[in-house]
Amino acid sequence: MTSPSDYVPPKVWTWNPGNGGKFAHINRPVSGATHEKALPVGRHLLQLYSLGTPNGQKVTIMLEELLALGHAGAEYDAWLIDISAGDQFGSGFVEVNPNSKIPALLDRSESPPVRVFESGAILTYLAEKFGAFLPTERARRAETLSWLFWQMGSAPFLGGGFGHFYTYAPVKIQYAIDRYAMETKRQLHVLDTRLARHEYVAGDDYTIADMAIFPWYGSLVMGWAYDAAEFLQVHEYSHVRRWAELLLTRPAVRRGRIVNRTSGPPEEQLRERHDASDFERGA
Repeated sequence: MTSPSDYVPPKVWTWNPGNGGKFAHINRPVSGATHEKALPVGRHLLQLYSLGTPNGQKVTIMLEELLALGHAGAEYDAWLIDISAGDQFGSGFVEVNPNSKIPALLDRSESPPVRVFESGAILTYLAEKFGAFLPTERARRAETLSWLFWQMGSAPFLGGGFGHFYTYAPVKIQYAIDRYAMETKRQLHVLDTRLARHEYVAGDDYTIADMAIFPWYGSLVMGWAYDAAEFLQVHEYSHVRRWAELLLTRPAVRRGRIVNRTSGPPEEQLRERHDASDFERGA
């Protein structure tokens, strides 16, 4: 691998499968299935195929919150998709999400079953299906969706940008780390400014915007993401920290953030979830 200062882009890019990095063995420039593999199906009408990354946590937090409200129809099976092993390129998963990213949801209460992919789309779908955590009044709904889409547009700079170059890239590139650290801190300041004036991101009510933003930015200010709390000086964002701690008082948030987790302390890992009792037994 050449050093960053020696690299001159060629006229035409070609794929080098051995380009290094943690995910080099599964990344490729084409889509579609690499192997035949049917997805498992449990007994519940909602089938979730996911991993306990920040994007996966959004949906399991939502489902646990719906169950806490008494929506029995929100019972779900959460199947582990090991993205490091390439499970997302199995034929069954690609049928549910042609983009081969977690999370993906199959709603078997509909005929034919409805597939939903992209975490923001799943949150919106569930909110509308169960009539919860998404205001119906026009202005409040617009505010909630605006912050939901803020997260969907901003987090790739945090995860794929800062997180990748600070933690996973095979070489440390100062320009890339500086560029994405600056943007991550700008985003934290946007959020901190908002939360200085409001209890929750979209206003006075807890919504799917909070569920979407917490796994990324809440984890960052709590010191759980990328071992970067000191580097980014996350203590500066006291209002984001206050909000993150508030959300962690919610049992559904604490449950949702451990579903399909395969890293961290053992007590914060529940590889698969098929029943509420799984939280007591472990998995």
